[in-house]
Amino acid sequence: MSSLARSSWRAGALPAHLGMVLWALLVGLSFPAVGLLSQGLPPLALTSLRFVIAAAAVLPLVWRAPGLCPSRPGLLLYGLMGLCLAGFFGAMFWVAHLTSALSMATLFVSVPLLAYTLGRLVGVEDPALSLLGLLLLGAAGAIALAWAEAGGSFANMRLGTGELVFFLGCIASALYPVLSKLGLARGWLSPHAGVRTLWSLVLGALLIGMLGVAAGDSTALLKMTSRDLGILVYLGLFSSGMTFWLQQYATATLTPAGVTAYGYLVPFVSMWLLFVQMPTRISWLWLPGSVLVVAAIVLLLRRDMRQRRHAVPRTDAEPGCRMG
Repeated sequence: MSSLARSSWRAGALPAHLGMVLWALLVGLSFPAVGLLSQGLPPLALTSLRFVIAAAAVLPLVWRAPGLCPSRPGLLLYGLMGLCLAGFFGAMFWVAHLTSALSMATLFVSVPLLAYTLGRLVGVEDPALSLLGLLLLGAAGAIALAWAEAGGSFANMRLGTGELVFFLGCIASALYPVLSKLGLARGWLSPHAGVRTLWSLVLGALLIGMLGVAAGDSTALLKMTSRDLGILVYLGLFSSGMTFWLQQYATATLTPAGVTAYGYLVPFVSMWLLFVQMPTRISWLWLPGSVLVVAAIVLLLRRDMRQRRHAVPRTDAEPGCRMG
């Protein structure tokens, strides 16, 4: 690697990579945190409140950003993006007591592959067989981790209602960046990532809140305890607000492949939490999936660094990209 590439790595790539490690930790911790909420709380109302808390955290960062007032097509697209976020987080709340945190984290690993597939369908993702192969490798590792959780038997791998609902939520989560890219390509959305997230959170909170009121489940919020409120604030600030900032910070420096790679770390967080709670679950069964996931991460990061190395001479005179 040239001295210029090493300097670029120290200046921007290393903090971005470290930030994405923290992102994976926060996302991984969000699954067991949701499971700590009291049973019987309304998932739609909880999702709406979580979005309001996250939007309040993002607002000071984008108050003077360009494109804060959206156009009519942009407002419609922000609404669809908000529904995608609401679909994912609503599914997370709904299945919290129907499946394990590790099962949710393992299914979450499907999001990068789903996003790539949906992006190809609508023409906002370039064909890249090498990237597709690496994403499939990581997905295979996630399946192997699910196999290990099932005790090493495919017959014990359950795909119940909770898992199916959460997988639909993962599809909604994968559709979010696809819609964002489509809106950017057509000039409907703000170039500022914070503005895009703010509006999708605000409209998502409004739409899902109205749906919750129509369903009549918002009154169940009266059952919320002080612990539930604390967990919800944590999820809004850290699992939504901070993870957004970390991801956008990394996106300004890394390629999408480099950012996507860290989604494969999420099951590891839940896996190690499982080991802390139940040390007897540690066995060699977890090794194949772990090796495949680690290999996918390493190869994706090598691909990212190789692309950065080739891009350095062409961007020699340009300043580094930073969040506004």
